Amino acid sequence: MWLINSSIGRKVVMSVTGIALILFLTFHCCMNIVALFSEEGYNMICEFLGANWYAVVATLGLAALAVIHIVFAFILTAQNRTARGDNRYEVATTVNAGKVEWASKNMLVLGIIVLLGLLLHLFNFWYNMMFAEIFGIVGTHSPADGFAYIKDTFSNPVFSILYLIWLAALWFHLSHGFWSALQTLGWNGKTWFCRWKIIGIIYVSLLILGFVIVVLAFWLGCAPSLCDGSCCA
Repeated sequence: MWLINSSIGRKVVMSVTGIALILFLTFHCCMNIVALFSEEGYNMICEFLGANWYAVVATLGLAALAVIHIVFAFILTAQNRTARGDNRYEVATTVNAGKVEWASKNMLVLGIIVLLGLLLHLFNFWYNMMFAEIFGIVGTHSPADGFAYIKDTFSNPVFSILYLIWLAALWFHLSHGFWSALQTLGWNGKTWFCRWKIIGIIYVSLLILGFVIVVLAFWLGCAPSLCDGSCCA
């Protein structure tokens, strides 16, 4: 099958799975923003998702996308190193912004940091929520009390700093991956190539900013949902 056996096919798989993961992150960010303003509203979403069959199926599908993306990333990295030495992820264009160019040369390192951050995130949240609900594990809070887990996690400075590092790596990874995926899928004309780079950087910046605001708001204790009828000091 050409999607698996050819270099172009593998890049297409990487692009499609990458775009799907960005869409999930967008949903996840919107969900987290709710936690800034309403504990009840956020927990309603957590309970709605919970360990329901559709949430479990969606989680398995998301996990499959992530595994495929990661496996193909390592395959392409090994392939590029063999063919080009240190010039992996080379982009056939002379128009490269400094940060994006750096990201394109360090996608594997950024990907590893993103993967480690993902494992930390799964440990702090998924394990204590969906996994705990499915297997009847008694945790610190109810599996549906996602707000309490957000509050506990980000009130810990170590976790907050690790998450901020993770989000910084994710920004670099996505800022390159966004327009690179569209270029692989054929939207690489001279005019639209530049446009997609700008659109991608803006979109990814707003996306990551949303996550960062949640981390900082709960770390500093100034999320509106933490204020019991009074302003946060």
